[in-house]
Amino acid sequence: MNQPPDADLVEAAGYPPGRGVGKRAYDPRLTNEDLAPLEEQTWGSYNIFAFWMSDVHSVGGYVTMGALFAIGLNAWQVFCCLIAGIVIVQFFCNLVAKPSQLAAVPYPVASRASFGVLGANIPAIVRGLIAVAWYGVQTYLAAESLNIVFLKLWPGFAQPLTEHTFLGLSLLGYLSYAILWILQALLFWRGMDMIRRFVDFAGPAVYVVMMALCVYMLFKVDFNIDLNLSADQLTGWSLVWALCGAVAAVVSYFSGPMLNFGDFSRYAKSFGSVRRGNLLGLPVNFILFSLLTVLTAAATVPLYGELITDPIDTVSRIDSTFAIVLGGATFVIATIGINIVANFISPAFDFSHVSPQRISWRMGGMIAAVGSVILTPWNWYNNDDAIFWTLGILGALIGPLFGILIADFYLIRQQRIVVDDLFTMEPDGEYWYRNGTNPAAVRALIVAAVLSIGSVVVPKVWSLLGDGSSPIDWLSKYSWFVGCGAGFAAYYLIALAFDVAGSGTRRAARLGPSAAEA
Repeated sequence: MNQPPDADLVEAAGYPPGRGVGKRAYDPRLTNEDLAPLEEQTWGSYNIFAFWMSDVHSVGGYVTMGALFAIGLNAWQVFCCLIAGIVIVQFFCNLVAKPSQLAAVPYPVASRASFGVLGANIPAIVRGLIAVAWYGVQTYLAAESLNIVFLKLWPGFAQPLTEHTFLGLSLLGYLSYAILWILQALLFWRGMDMIRRFVDFAGPAVYVVMMALCVYMLFKVDFNIDLNLSADQLTGWSLVWALCGAVAAVVSYFSGPMLNFGDFSRYAKSFGSVRRGNLLGLPVNFILFSLLTVLTAAATVPLYGELITDPIDTVSRIDSTFAIVLGGATFVIATIGINIVANFISPAFDFSHVSPQRISWRMGGMIAAVGSVILTPWNWYNNDDAIFWTLGILGALIGPLFGILIADFYLIRQQRIVVDDLFTMEPDGEYWYRNGTNPAAVRALIVAAVLSIGSVVVPKVWSLLGDGSSPIDWLSKYSWFVGCGAGFAAYYLIALAFDVAGSGTRRAARLGPSAAEA
């Protein structure tokens, strides 16, 4: 076989010699050291478990889960919804993990199988833009925790910095944001192995501190808490819809990490390791997380006279400098953990995928980091309309991308993937399709995107044109499910019509001559 056009690059990238026959050269336009298949997959179940611990234990996670009390659910109902939602997340994470683990490639490369080697830039760009915005928001939340530490330890220095603002953020806010921005960039720059070690430490460490906070709060109220934390208790169909909405909220909250999970499952030794890690990191881990959320929130009512679901607010009210500093540091570590795994690594792969020879993984990550500052996320986080019309609409595309990937890998290709053809621009390559793009995937994405975005936009427009409310407000809670289901069904049907990977021919053979004639 002829030597690849850039032999040194291909060897460094992990070109897997001896896998199969008729191997083709990896095209430099599709390949760099970060996108190519890994030569060695080393992560075990604990690494996946630690990944989920870091992903779950964030300020945003506690606030989101605690907010379920506001819709009229009591503590045990919230707990049940959290567990039901996370079991659904586990199921979908196992589905999306397999193609990347099997091929040892990140999500944007795995998506070449369904979108084409060039068309895969469509999901990569969409996912990258979402992650950049949320990276900035999460960094801002961590900076808020750091602000509390500065104000407690050095009030004479920090307080004057809160009195002057620029572009919506105080000088103290900029200082804290810059510190967190630099720390995350340095951690990312050290590479994936250092990130793995940090995640392995951060997840359990945050757990210990959060358990200590929960026990401290319970002791302060002599364990005298009321688990009926909602002022308005729902019954009948109102309760049923509230329960469904709460489960959907949990799944939607994890929709980004679910789509991104292939970026991490590629490092796993086996798919069995992934399944075991997901079992420990999602249902098992989440049961304890849910208990901490419910009990800590319940203890704030007798202790502070009101329900507080924001852990930063909870810690800031503790009359102990040590507790505030420890709590603030914990939330900083927790947010760095989720930000790195959910919003930094993924756009790094996405932007590198657009131009592998010009943009390395590290450069892609720094593009995301710089973009997060330009977006001034503190203004986004405090502006519901900005979040809705941008992140809300972009987020509605996560479901369709997920559904298309799953339909292609499991139904159309029957869990088979030709790794080498993910990296070739040759017209006879398995994933070249039409000029490098699969028209079936593009059409399915358009169909599913219209339905998914419509499920978000129509209720909003209806309420704006009416009296401020809409009878279909509930529909937006299920945008991920709408998009995923529509993407899955649309791609399957269109792929059959296009005979992608011989799927239409196989189906006709199974159904017999009458089906072929039809």
